[in-house]
Amino acid sequence: MNKYVCIHGHFYQPPRENPWLEEVEVQESAAPYHDWNERISAECYARNGASRILDHQGYITEIVNNYSRISFNLGPTLLSWMEKKDPDAYASVLAADRLSMELHSGHGSAMAQVFNHMIMPLANARDKRTQIIWGIKDFESRYKRMPEGMWLAEAAVDTESLDIMAEYGIKFTVLAPHQAKRVRKLSADPVEDGTDAEAIDLRRPYLCRLPSGRSLAIFFYDGPIAQSVAFEGLLHNGEAFASRILGAFDKKSKENQLVHIATDGESYGHHHKFGDMALAYCLQHIEHSAGAKLTVYGEYLEKNPPEYEVEIVENSSWSCIHGIERWRSDCGCCSGTKPGWHQKWRAPLRRALDWLRDRAAAMYAREMGQIVADPWALRDAYATVILDRSRYNTERFLAENIPGSPSSDTKNKALRCLEIQRNALLMYTSCGWFFDDISGIETVQIIKYAARVIQLIRRVTNEDLELGFLEILGQAKSNVPEANNGARIFKTYVEPSIVDILRVGAHYAMSSLYQEYPEIAKLYCFSVRRKVYDRQAVGRMALVVGRAEIVSEVTWTAFDVHFVVLHLGDHNFICGVDYFKDEATFAIIRDEVVRIFSDGDVPRAIQVINRYFGAKNYSLWHLFKEEQMKILDQIFETTLKQTEASFRQIYDEHFSLIRMLNEHRMALPKALGSVVELILNRDIVRILEMPEIPTDKLRNVVDELGRWPFKRGKEDLDRIGAGKVEGLMRRLSQEPDNAGLIEHIAELIRLFFTLQLQLDF
Repeated sequence: MNKYVCIHGHFYQPPRENPWLEEVEVQESAAPYHDWNERISAECYARNGASRILDHQGYITEIVNNYSRISFNLGPTLLSWMEKKDPDAYASVLAADRLSMELHSGHGSAMAQVFNHMIMPLANARDKRTQIIWGIKDFESRYKRMPEGMWLAEAAVDTESLDIMAEYGIKFTVLAPHQAKRVRKLSADPVEDGTDAEAIDLRRPYLCRLPSGRSLAIFFYDGPIAQSVAFEGLLHNGEAFASRILGAFDKKSKENQLVHIATDGESYGHHHKFGDMALAYCLQHIEHSAGAKLTVYGEYLEKNPPEYEVEIVENSSWSCIHGIERWRSDCGCCSGTKPGWHQKWRAPLRRALDWLRDRAAAMYAREMGQIVADPWALRDAYATVILDRSRYNTERFLAENIPGSPSSDTKNKALRCLEIQRNALLMYTSCGWFFDDISGIETVQIIKYAARVIQLIRRVTNEDLELGFLEILGQAKSNVPEANNGARIFKTYVEPSIVDILRVGAHYAMSSLYQEYPEIAKLYCFSVRRKVYDRQAVGRMALVVGRAEIVSEVTWTAFDVHFVVLHLGDHNFICGVDYFKDEATFAIIRDEVVRIFSDGDVPRAIQVINRYFGAKNYSLWHLFKEEQMKILDQIFETTLKQTEASFRQIYDEHFSLIRMLNEHRMALPKALGSVVELILNRDIVRILEMPEIPTDKLRNVVDELGRWPFKRGKEDLDRIGAGKVEGLMRRLSQEPDNAGLIEHIAELIRLFFTLQLQLDF
């Protein structure tokens, strides 16, 4: 057989974590999911690890792990999220690479990726090196092998990046066809320039010779087929997908040839619903056909070393026809959602970040140069800590890389400096320039990384770079009138996210009124050790006076704080937090506040808190977003119960009238329609949230719901219902002979279908 097929999926999400909390906060635009990572994982990443192949009647004939039969890369920032938040999907990715090695002569399907999707041609040489080293170390840590290939963010390429990749053992990469400039046979006379690449044969690998004398192979994917997958509906039919690929071979050629494509992996399920199933069917069709064999790039390269060499189009990418201008100028490339918008903001945004990067680099070299001989080698080695922030591993890293016996202050300074550099790299994540406006969530995210850099530099050196940064950033004009410019966006969207130790203390103090913390509590990337905690309550009001040690698990920064929080009920919190001074001062504050609160003199208690804490005052809105929502949910729970009780009374008292109007096809007054809608929706949700769903009660509510034309809160019901079925199926896998359980599941599914739920099985 001389025909081979390789389908590459570039699976990637930008880092979405709050830079101060190291967690992804809730994103309302991803509802009903917590955030976009969770949503896309449910729609794509998890599905491709267990994709269904159906027969013509729609029955499942096979469940397959697509990752094991394609070539793929998952960016390190996505994998780190999956490892914590979607371990099943993460495990399916790692298992696929192991299986693919069995299928493909010891070559795995996984490729590495530059660490945080930085546009490499726009980076300086030092940052390129770190991106490649961190990407390789991340890969080795997860897949337990050295990567053969590496994916470049947006396939943006320059010779220097390829040379560094080859230096660290990377054997190949994948580019778009228009990124080949000239090609020639390896045996050709060295003085020949080669032929123009317009007629490049995409079915073979090419050797790229590099200035250092090193080289690596480049595969140029089939652009038209990839375009059809991504944008022209080829994933509507798996058989048509396979036929299109098989039709791309040169039927007259006797030489080995590889038809391969590369697209965003999110095409297979997120951008195109059921795209994972089309991919699974396509792969099966190719496997069962006699015409071609599935392979991965590493296997094909070993068996078919390049016979031609290539010169690349310098500073080119797969997603910008202007090269790499999409990430630094108003070149016209955009997502196109708002006609008439410009992207002139891209250039000043990059200038502002470059300005900050260069000052951060000078500061890092100066400060870390006092601790280690080679600060930049230390940064490259820091990947081991990013992968495992346990105290033991971080301590080992510091011991191995810092000479002598460094003090706690030296360790803290070193970690802060390294975090400055990590965030300075993260602020170049490509998505910040890709979309239409500087006010978009992706661009706001990279500006948050810049704010974290500014904060850490201020902590290490007392140098404040914020004004200089904002002066340049303010030149980035937004298309959204209320956003105005980059400086306004910084103040409006970024500053509220900034966290310091006192805000962590305020969060701990206020949230402790709603949840009971252990003596040592974990709050995101902080640990809080309770030292003193006195709580008093009078009616709906509560007072807490306490003291705690707060430690950052990232930089090992530790501070002792004391706090007072007065809760007046509902959303009314008055909280003061300050750094602990001494026992005597704390005792005075505690005794005075407790005495006045016990006397019931709330106004004076507020005055005392303001006097002792001054501007270090916090309210509910200073809580981290997730906790704000939890507390507000609890606050509203009482209100909702009262509202539901009132509506239920109306529903019960006027049920006969409501039923009569409905049976005679007479429109309900809007007020009564709202009553019926709320009560029945609450009834169905309450039943679905029970640990064991009583099918008789569910059947009664389903019958009642069927009588009414109003729209139900279906999206939440879809997820709740699917979750219940999944839980019962997991139980059934442990009790396969439980006939009663099988009948119960079947009845639930029938009722869910009656509700017209779109269950994700």
